[in-house]
Formats: sequence, structure tokens, C-alpha cells
Amino acid sequence: MSSPADAALLVGAGVLAGAMGSAGAITSLISYPALLSVGIAPLPANVTNAVALVGSFTGSAMGSRPELAGQLGWLRRWAPLLAAGSAGGVALLLGTPERLFTRIVPFLLVLAVLALVLQPRISRWRAGRPGRGRRLELTLGLAAMAVYSGYFGAGSGVLVLALLLVTVEERVHLANALKNMLLGFADLVAAVAFAIFGPVHWTAALPLFAGLVVGSTLGPAAIRRVPGGVVRGLAAAAGLGLAVWFWVASG
Repeated sequence: MSSPADAALLVGAGVLAGAMGSAGAITSLISYPALLSVGIAPLPANVTNAVALVGSFTGSAMGSRPELAGQLGWLRRWAPLLAAGSAGGVALLLGTPERLFTRIVPFLLVLAVLALVLQPRISRWRAGRPGRGRRLELTLGLAAMAVYSGYFGAGSGVLVLALLLVTVEERVHLANALKNMLLGFADLVAAVAFAIFGPVHWTAALPLFAGLVVGSTLGPAAIRRVPGGVVRGLAAAAGLGLAVWFWVASG
């Protein structure tokens, strides 16, 4: 990957991917195939994508400042768990075949889609129940998602959004902002590890990073103007599409 046309394609893909991901959809649904399309093999593309996704974290933080007001303490409490889980996922990726783990991705995504679609009903059902178990559910869920994010990551945004909606925050735009930051912690740890130990294609990572910064800065502003049900539906559709894609690809 060295031509100006490839670089321009990756910048454009990054803008679109960042806007989609920071607004509740799946960043890697655009960024990962874009890396494959410029001739990068699947494993290096996964590693390069993980490094570039730090741009989405940066842009989302800037674009979601209204939603993140007062949430710094909550995010600090969960950041170490996300960092540790992501480091574990990186170790798994560097030591095991990627194909082995990604076979379960379609099933995880389908579960997330169901959670997104049923979230209003789940929230009403849980409203009359004690909330003591929610912290355990959130802890276990975030730990699992952090490992997955460090290992592969595609679709992790939908999974974490669904988890937050049924355990922490029913308002979609707020849950989405928290999701962006939590996954940002995981992405940052993975990016540092891959930059040191992984096969990163820097000529592809840098233009994709630049596009992701721009796109993810715009996404949170867009989601404030979209009804929560529409965001859930779009994220669910993206998750289902990615599940089908992975099912076919791993078959």
C-alpha cells in the first residue's frame, strides 16, 4: 500500500468509519475491509486497523464533550479493566490463529443485535428488579469485550453499546458516548502493543487514522439529532450485516 489513490481511499474510509462508529454503528465494518481492499493480508490488516482506531477515540472524545460531562470518575473506575482485558486479547492474537477465535464472532453479534432490539423491553423488565446484579454483569461483560477488542475488535462497539444500554444508561446517545470512551481505552492499549510487537502497515495506518479523527469528531453531533430507536435500529442492522459477513468468511 503506497499509492496516493490508496491513501485517499483510506482517508475517506476513515472519515466514514469514524462517523458511523462514533454515532453507534461499527467502525471496523468500513475500516477493516478498506485495509483488505488495498492489498493488506487479514492479520496485518487487523493489527493496522487496531492502531488506526486510536484516531476514533481521539475524535469521539472531542465530539462527545457534552455527553461526557460528569462521567470522568465513572470512566476512570472502569479504565483499568478495559486496559487489562485488551492486553490479554493482544496476547491471544499474537499467540493463536485468528480464524479460531473469529468463528464465534457471528454468534456474539447476533446476541448484541437481539439486546439492542429488545433493550426497551429489557429495561422495563429490569426496572422492577433489584439492581445489585448489574455491576457484576457489567464487570464480566466489559472484561469479555475488552479481551475481544484487543484480539479482533470488529463489532465490539455494538456489543458494548448493548451491554451499557441494559445495565447502565438507557439513553442511547449517552450510552454511545460512554461506549466510545471505554473502547478507546482498550484500543489505546492494543495500539501500543501492536506498534511494538505487531506487523503494522504504517503507510496505511496513518491516513486511516487521520480520517477516523475527522469522522469520529462529527459522529456524536449527528447522534444528538437522531431518535434513540433509529440509532438502535441502524446499529442492529450493521451488527447483523457484519455477523453474516463473518459467518460466510469463516465458513
